[in-house]
Amino acid sequence: MQAPEVLRQLWFSELEDVRHYMRGLPTNALMGMGAFAAITTYWFATRPKALKPPCDLGQQSVEMPGGERARRSALNDSDEHMTYYYSDARTIYEVFQRGLRVSNDGPCLGSRKPNQPYEWQSYSEVSDRAQHVGSALLHRGHSHTGDKFIGIFSQNRPEWTISELACYTYSLVAVPLYDTLGTEAISYVIHRAAISTVICDVPEKAQMILDCVSENGRTVKTIVLIEPFGSELVALGRECGIDILSLKSFEALGKANLHQPVPPTPEDLALICFTSGTTGNPKGGMLTHGNVIANTAGFIKMTEGFLKATKTDVLISFLPLAHMFERVVEGVVLIHGARIGYFQGDIRLLMDDLKTLQPTVFPVVPRLLNRMFDKVFSQANTPLKKWLLDFAFRRKEAELKSGVVRTDSLWDKLIFKKVQVNKNSSFFFVQLNTGVSDHPDPRPLDPTHSSFFYEGYGQTECTAGCSMSMPGDWTAGHVGAPLPCNAIKLLDVPEMNYLAANGEGEVCVKGPNVFQGYLKDPEKTAEAIDKDGWLHTGDVGKWLPSGTLKIIDRKKHIFKLAQGEYIAPEKIETAYSLSDPVAQIFVYGESLQACLVGIVVPDPDMLPIWIKKKGIEGSFAELCKNKDVKNAILEDILRLGKVAGLKSFEQVRDIALHPELFSIQNGLLTPTLKAKRTELRNLFRDQIDELYAKIKM
Repeated sequence: MQAPEVLRQLWFSELEDVRHYMRGLPTNALMGMGAFAAITTYWFATRPKALKPPCDLGQQSVEMPGGERARRSALNDSDEHMTYYYSDARTIYEVFQRGLRVSNDGPCLGSRKPNQPYEWQSYSEVSDRAQHVGSALLHRGHSHTGDKFIGIFSQNRPEWTISELACYTYSLVAVPLYDTLGTEAISYVIHRAAISTVICDVPEKAQMILDCVSENGRTVKTIVLIEPFGSELVALGRECGIDILSLKSFEALGKANLHQPVPPTPEDLALICFTSGTTGNPKGGMLTHGNVIANTAGFIKMTEGFLKATKTDVLISFLPLAHMFERVVEGVVLIHGARIGYFQGDIRLLMDDLKTLQPTVFPVVPRLLNRMFDKVFSQANTPLKKWLLDFAFRRKEAELKSGVVRTDSLWDKLIFKKVQVNKNSSFFFVQLNTGVSDHPDPRPLDPTHSSFFYEGYGQTECTAGCSMSMPGDWTAGHVGAPLPCNAIKLLDVPEMNYLAANGEGEVCVKGPNVFQGYLKDPEKTAEAIDKDGWLHTGDVGKWLPSGTLKIIDRKKHIFKLAQGEYIAPEKIETAYSLSDPVAQIFVYGESLQACLVGIVVPDPDMLPIWIKKKGIEGSFAELCKNKDVKNAILEDILRLGKVAGLKSFEQVRDIALHPELFSIQNGLLTPTLKAKRTELRNLFRDQIDELYAKIKM
């Protein structure tokens, strides 16, 4: 008998045995096997396919020739930096015009009143209103060759964007004012930029402008108010030689004196963005249309083919428009003809705004994101719920790490449904302004949370971002690869023993997104940008084997201890801030002292839960006064410091607990949420002295 015939008979014999075996099985067993087979078949047929990363995730950046060890994005085809994405959108004015066209005059800007749905203005309505406001500015004497700086002093709202677009329509320059700046800083900005017209949202801010003018001269000639105001304010303005007009009447003035647009060029100034330092006066970063467009192009390029914005996308606008991160994200949205919905102005109502708007684009800062996660996990109040939530979280994390991005998995439907902003959410950007120092508190994004988001790094001086995590790379602990619009190199910091030859050093950025310098301040400009065009950020970074950047330290705020050791407090604060019960921490040391001490603000939500496991209960105020609570937190942060590799002299010797969060309102954070270290030191002088006195005993 031939071999094939033998095999055939053996196969039939085995098949017959299987048939006999199956006939002998109980009916319910057969039904179970059939159901399992059906489920397995359905799972294989419907399981989502992993999205392909845009480049080799093991080599996300490429070293450029020239011997400087500078690296560029692996997404670039050459060493040339990206300057724009769409050829018909090379200025911010053209960005809006493109959005108007591709949206087919769809909804553009939306706002809402309490407990009401969002109301939308179309692209053409926004365009018309911008022309009316811009024409009124020209009618009042502004021009792109003369008086061109226009102040915008408002919370996020449609009128903010309309006022900004009015500037760009006629080649004027927008100068955002932080709505939390004090009178002294506002006065400095107004006179530094010689601002004669300020557009405000509420009468209180107009009053602040009048206070500035009465103290320091009469630069301002016109205040345009969005919200209603009384005759008393008008009379007060008249005494100061200032006209106070409503936005409605201002638009009517422009409509009656309509001018044809005067479009800018990429080289023209677009914004003067004043950055608030922890000491000294604000510095006015000069940004051109080309700077902003290059940065916008870099963000779009990083996400193309993976999660590309379309006109159906919706952005929730709540991060301050006075900062460039929010501005660039809005540019990404408008260039695709998508929508922007503004929050009601009260951060406590943000979750309600999110539920109503259901945005697909959600820019966040680490502090908010960490607290959102903490809130969700704190609701798991039984071991079973905690286990289930943690298991679901890890399953979602595993999917992401394998390249699967979706919001319709079993875990989404059963566990995460209540916390989803929108089942179609596309983009989640995490703002990490300038690495360690500009994190709120300063607090970084918890590595256990960062797997779900695009993480970026940058500062106003490079428009917004200079690096961003690559789509498909969901690993934590870095801020991604260089954006396609710039190169990054690391420069030796010998006094801190960081050497570029070891892949460590100060982060320096070069490209078309790097700003033009500080307004009327050549000395500080020269400190920021060297003769070769490299922006020196002041942050210390490290290249990882994948070609991604990790921020590890900060050059500024370095001090010596008595034994001569240099200390960078932000690095220590970053490590300690990962402690569950810690909301904020201030690490301090003196040249006459041999050790560090700290002031810890416990997290009011997490502390009672965390400390209860140790058998301690009480109100938040009582817990903050409890010595055992303090010692437990100290033990935990020292553990985390050891895990982070802190040297013994970098660990705090003792801490004091403080119940009130550092904030802008109490003067302990800048408007960009940096710690005001001088103010913190002065406020806690007594506690610091007491801690050092106890240590010496």
